[in-house]
Amino acid sequence: MPKQPLHKRFFIWRIKNISEKNFTYILSGLVGLLAGLAAVTLRNITFTIESALDNLVVFSKNQVYFILPVFGLFLVYLFTKYVSKKKVEHAIPSILFKLSKRSGLIERSKIYIPLITAPLTVGFGGSVGLLGPAIASGSAISSNLGKLFHVNQQTRTLLIGCAAAGAISSIFKSPIAAIIFAVEVFSLDLTFASLLPLLIASVSSVLTSYFFLGDDLLFNFNFADKFEIKDTLFYVALGIGTGFASIYFTKMYFYILKFFERFKSRLVKLTIGGLAIGVMLYFIPPLYGEGFGFINNLLAGNHLAALGTTPFDSLNDNIWVVIALLIGITVFKAIAMTTTFAAGGAGGIFIPTMVMGSALGNVVAKIINNLGLGFNVSETNFTLIGMAGLIAGVLHAPLTAIFLIAEITGGYELFIPLMIAVSMSFIIKKNAIDFTIYTKELALKGELLTHDKDQSVLTLMSLDSVIETNFVKLNPNMTLGDMLHKGVAKSTRNLFPVVNKNKALVGIILLDDVREIMFNQALYDTTLVEDLMHNPPDIIDYKTDSMKAVMVKFQDSNAWNLPVIKDGKYLGFVSKSKLLTAYRRQLINYTTT
Repeated sequence: MPKQPLHKRFFIWRIKNISEKNFTYILSGLVGLLAGLAAVTLRNITFTIESALDNLVVFSKNQVYFILPVFGLFLVYLFTKYVSKKKVEHAIPSILFKLSKRSGLIERSKIYIPLITAPLTVGFGGSVGLLGPAIASGSAISSNLGKLFHVNQQTRTLLIGCAAAGAISSIFKSPIAAIIFAVEVFSLDLTFASLLPLLIASVSSVLTSYFFLGDDLLFNFNFADKFEIKDTLFYVALGIGTGFASIYFTKMYFYILKFFERFKSRLVKLTIGGLAIGVMLYFIPPLYGEGFGFINNLLAGNHLAALGTTPFDSLNDNIWVVIALLIGITVFKAIAMTTTFAAGGAGGIFIPTMVMGSALGNVVAKIINNLGLGFNVSETNFTLIGMAGLIAGVLHAPLTAIFLIAEITGGYELFIPLMIAVSMSFIIKKNAIDFTIYTKELALKGELLTHDKDQSVLTLMSLDSVIETNFVKLNPNMTLGDMLHKGVAKSTRNLFPVVNKNKALVGIILLDDVREIMFNQALYDTTLVEDLMHNPPDIIDYKTDSMKAVMVKFQDSNAWNLPVIKDGKYLGFVSKSKLLTAYRRQLINYTTT
């Protein structure tokens, strides 16, 4: 008897010797390690490209800003068109869709594609971040690892959350914020069963980062200024400011994407977008790439280094000119980031959000300190809390924002102002816009997983799994006699769809509708199906109705069966009993730990 393949023998051995729970812990550690390696690889490739460009460019970078973004975007275009043959996807929305509608199954190609497209975009000046691509690559690794070891959908979802936590933990060296991000953004339940794998993955990933990068931190920061109670109202004002800035950020994102939709050619989008980015970079150099250097210079109190070489250098001695330039960064970061996406670039929005928030916080502090009213606040603290406010507002991730800044600062000295600003920003943005850049499209389609278990269970359900097609179809011109002989006599159901020659549903007939006349032979040749049929209580549209909408239609119509229409043609029926059975089964699977 031939031996089984090694992986099958391992699979059998694992089932016999390692419990599902312990195996999940092992996989979470492995996912954290691999996600950390993906994040480190992504950073190193990007920094290599940036260093190579620094060595090759003999003129001032401002003089080549017009061409660098276009060249990088063109390389991404060539790679996606001729190598990967897949369009660039926005990382987090794509993952959220895979979780809700693809059972967490992600293509293997998504492991390496972000490691190529994102460095080309960011390395050549695209104004986006690397965190999203790092999460995308790590999530693809975890999904395919789960597929290899035949884990269920719930565990696969948890492993994808572990990959997200691992990517953040590796990049920021902030394991607590990483765990919270996975819970807030991916709507994971914060139970012991999910918390421990997230913790293992986060720790595994941060250790990987320390192993390859040592003590190198993205933010070179030494905390010095403590919170003072007299500054409370200023932090409230900053929270309000970041809330409205979050609204601006989100609306500008969707406006620019919609504007670029008018251009059908990818090359046209690339050219227009690339040149627009180049113009913005010429006047505002800190928009180049991710922007960590800009944040670090602001935290160090060196706003001149943060601004770099601009056409306004001769005026930088005037603090109000500096403030105006920082306001320009606040305003144009969202524009530069979205233009990079619209032009075909790959990247994330998390780090651009931090850059915009740091500029806004620094601006508010500078204005307070230079109004001549005798106030003096910490520009460093406001820079940090501005970042937290934007993260909370733009991403709807308030706890992530608080703990990320707390871990960056190495303590909890700013916890109170962080809570003040973050809560204000989140409330303002949430009340104005209930969705985020990550979730808008899925939320509008009813395909978004949330912390609402009922909603999430409905989202995970598939309409295909509850459609029944074993109904005998009737023609509207069929006589009562033909209907009884060709329909009722051959059917096990008491419901009959009436379908015309174009396969469109024109009505339904219940057995109860003909019970009183079905034995009256005098009507067999004179009564037609179209005389007996009536409209269904409601209709389910296969393409547009979410499972939540289907539930509502059953509730409002009090029907036991509703027909399903796809592209105007009859497809089948959904019964209330089968729908509720499928719901209960999915609920059990979703809540089983």
